[in-house]
Amino acid sequence: MRNATIFFFSFLLAVSLGLGSCGEAGLSDADADETVVMEDPTLPSKAAPDWAKSANIYEVNVRQYTPAGTFAAFAEHLPRLQAMGVDILWFMPIYPISEKRRKGALGSYYAIADYTAVNPNFGTMEEFKALVERIHGMGMKVILDWVPNHTGWDHAWISEHPEYYTKDSLGNITDPINPETGESWGWTDVADLNYDNAEMREAMIEEMLFWLQEVGVDGFRCDVAAEVPDRFWAQAVPKLRTANPDIFMLAESDHPPHRNEEWFAMTYGWPHHHLMNQIAQGKEEVPELDTLLADYHARFKRGYSMQFTTNHDENSWNGTVEERLGEAADAMTVLAFTLEGMPLIYSGQEAGLDKRLKFFEKDQIDWGNLSRQAFYKTLLELKHRNPALWNGAAGGRLERIYLEETPEIFAYRRQRGKNEVAVFLNLSGEMQDFTLSGGLLEGDYTNVFANSTVSLTEGMGMQLDAWSYLLLER
Repeated sequence: MRNATIFFFSFLLAVSLGLGSCGEAGLSDADADETVVMEDPTLPSKAAPDWAKSANIYEVNVRQYTPAGTFAAFAEHLPRLQAMGVDILWFMPIYPISEKRRKGALGSYYAIADYTAVNPNFGTMEEFKALVERIHGMGMKVILDWVPNHTGWDHAWISEHPEYYTKDSLGNITDPINPETGESWGWTDVADLNYDNAEMREAMIEEMLFWLQEVGVDGFRCDVAAEVPDRFWAQAVPKLRTANPDIFMLAESDHPPHRNEEWFAMTYGWPHHHLMNQIAQGKEEVPELDTLLADYHARFKRGYSMQFTTNHDENSWNGTVEERLGEAADAMTVLAFTLEGMPLIYSGQEAGLDKRLKFFEKDQIDWGNLSRQAFYKTLLELKHRNPALWNGAAGGRLERIYLEETPEIFAYRRQRGKNEVAVFLNLSGEMQDFTLSGGLLEGDYTNVFANSTVSLTEGMGMQLDAWSYLLLER
């Protein structure tokens, strides 16, 4: 955790500060110390249920969560997650994994042998149903990782309905192909589904309905959703919504129609994530955030993005938070948690996960030190209690505060009614001095992490240490 210090030069008084937060930005040609509010506010979306307006999401990797790697063992963590403030539990695929063409000893979670069964290594269907019921009883929701683009090579459809799959010129079923290059993605342990087949589309919808109607899950995170034709989502989602009017749909995509057409409540904030990595590594400048966020608002009109510093793919394939973000990790986490959108926590982040979890093998998370749990709890509590940080149309729009003399400081506020959150982030490896001017932020605020009062005044001199952050609310 990086410390931030603010100096009241006019009063020669120094006050120690805690963490800060960041949000979505606007125009890039603003004058110094000018507040800019993004135009075209996000519209309400029927894909975003009311219960999700202040929610966060937590990704559950059952295999690596405990020594046993079972539903029952994971359930022992539920009171801790509830106390931390978790709202939605996204379970990575819990289905049986194909043995044919399996990678590694245990295989990929995403090489599914049966859409309507559970992995016997995790437990039984009855145990999972009981887990869902318990989670609901604790006030949390459950979404399942759904894999509509492909199946494992052991799936019954391979032999019973080969017409459900994509075939090459010789009539052989293929693994998924990159449409831009025409070459295999390298996912050789799965077979590509053919969405030109109407019967397959109907069968896929029926498999999804099983989990809504028979198990009572609250929705789906849809893997590589952009590789599935839009016409399928236009066909499937209304039927799923009939089974559960409050269904929550998350697309692993950055594809505007997924949200603008109200098929999904949320898509991935991939551009935000990648830019955070690049800024932390000195490969991009802080003002690029303005360009990115202006583009985001131009493309997406409904729903919201999932904001994150890591997930299962990032951790296993691209590096740990420490490897990618280094000393910027906490500042970027605060940024992700206060941008417009829903924040994600991946399994083990609250324990300072410091290794790349193996994807095809057993590789348990170390829960010996919950060193980051209080950090995340503070951020989640703030999001719950302050409507300025709520999701989509329910939250406050970002008002970017430009400090031309210090572009390394990314500052902004979000407001909803009488509720306000103000953020100052030093997204650089050097201490930065700047002056609060223009009457943009005046009055008394609560320093969220220090739980102390901070009075902002015109002409106040401020200083932030390298990669430090200041989070205020009122």
